[in-house]
Amino acid sequence: MKIYNTLSKQKEEFIPLIPGKVSMYVCGPTVYNYIHIGNARPMIVFDTVRRYMEYTGLDVNFVSNFTDVDDKIIKKAIEEQVDATVISERFIEECKKDMKSLNVREATYHPKATEEICGMIEMIEELIQKGHAYRAEDGTVYFRTRSFKEYGKLSHKNLDDLQGGNRSLLVSGENQKEDPLDFVLWKPKKDNEPYWEAPWCNGRPGWHIECSVMSKKYLGEEIDIHAGGEDLVFPHHENEIAQSETANGKPFAKYWMHNAFLNIENKKMSKSSGNFFTVREIAEKYNLQVLRFFMLSAHYRSQLNFSEELMAAAKNGLDRILNCVESLKFQIKHTDNLAVLEQEASLNEELKGFEAKFCAAMDDDFNTADAISVIFELVKFANTTLNGSVSNLFLQNILETIVKLSDVCGLIVNRTEEILDEEIESLIAERQAARKEKNFKRSDEIRDLLLEKGIVLEDTREGVKWKRA
Repeated sequence: MKIYNTLSKQKEEFIPLIPGKVSMYVCGPTVYNYIHIGNARPMIVFDTVRRYMEYTGLDVNFVSNFTDVDDKIIKKAIEEQVDATVISERFIEECKKDMKSLNVREATYHPKATEEICGMIEMIEELIQKGHAYRAEDGTVYFRTRSFKEYGKLSHKNLDDLQGGNRSLLVSGENQKEDPLDFVLWKPKKDNEPYWEAPWCNGRPGWHIECSVMSKKYLGEEIDIHAGGEDLVFPHHENEIAQSETANGKPFAKYWMHNAFLNIENKKMSKSSGNFFTVREIAEKYNLQVLRFFMLSAHYRSQLNFSEELMAAAKNGLDRILNCVESLKFQIKHTDNLAVLEQEASLNEELKGFEAKFCAAMDDDFNTADAISVIFELVKFANTTLNGSVSNLFLQNILETIVKLSDVCGLIVNRTEEILDEEIESLIAERQAARKEKNFKRSDEIRDLLLEKGIVLEDTREGVKWKRA
């Protein structure tokens, strides 16, 4: 298994710190609104990484946080005239609903920033004692960026170049800093803001410190994988490294993984320009399995463009797999061919080859685009096999393989069994009788009536199949 490591800018063989176990931290959302499809991409990508690792037999300790104290949360709370916790708790629950709809598994731990303040204060105190942080007159605590000699090693930025032109590290109160590049660890409270008591002043933590603390608490001082969107490389992840490595005296994360941006109609996603969709908005048009399929149709390090046309193509692609699974189930249920045929030995070897090819794609930096292509090849193989003479046991093997590989991608390909009410069941039976009697007028009337009720009939050589419109 090889992973592209942002730190080294190359693919590296994945060797966990503890054989058989993986410690993985993924930066989660700031919970002030419904999650958007840009938030959904890392959730889906790194859930799939986790699933594949577990499929290979690795034990994954997966941690993803909720940032539940932030300027945006506070602003929304003031607008609604409620406590900030009301906002954060509301949208944590909504986020979890969306994650479930996307078939994103719950993390081993979902820590919240506000529940880890004591740990943040302890780490900040340690950084001050070691000379890597200092308190300004108003109580703000800054990290001495230049005290960490390797600063910039993740983003591959030069400190002197940063000071010369990049202002992304500068914050209000910068005139108190020893150096313009120093960043905030703790800031004083303002009116109408939540705050916590600390040795330097009553206030709240800066954004960067929370992940350093939560990663250490739930995974240890040194972890295998730290992941998130590419927008977090600088300054967030760069600052995490500086804090963690100066506090703990050892490397923070062995592998750094970052997914690329998601564009909408070839433009950068932006709330201000209206070029923006929440997961809920997409769910009004599509089953969110389609969104997941779409997200995995490109390599996670490639920019992905969202459009109606591409989502329609994703729906068609997913339907190909779903229809194949339904056909296999139907064939297994309605045939009595139990005898294993001689040619099935070679067919079983071919079937194993698909799984090996799937694993080769995933082992190559989790290339889900190629892995899904293998599932399509397997679907074609299954459809060809359905036209031949094979045992039910072999059909069951194909079905289990498709379901298993799809599950690694988090794709649910077993349609939920639905119970038709007595009226619809009788109409289907009546239509079958009408067809046998060559009463095609009545047969067509029943088909149209069922369509009005949201039931689509498909006449196949295996028999009548139905699905919801």
